[in-house]
Amino acid sequence: MDWRAIVGRNVRQLRQAKGLTQEQLAFEAGLDLTYVGGIERGKRNPSLLVMVALAKALGADVAALVRE
Repeated sequence: MDWRAIVGRNVRQLRQAKGLTQEQLAFEAGLDLTYVGGIERGKRNPSLLVMVALAKALGADVAALVRE
């Protein structure tokens, strides 16, 4: 199981459900746009603190980012 891909898929689904662009999500989470794109593509390995920032920006809990 590739956890980077799982987190990336969940971030993308939550972002799209909220109607946000990657740029808007990056701004809300205080992250770089290219970093968010890398997370969504499963190429980056976000730290717990990054996942917390993403979850807050998405109005979700961290557990929603790691669900299979």
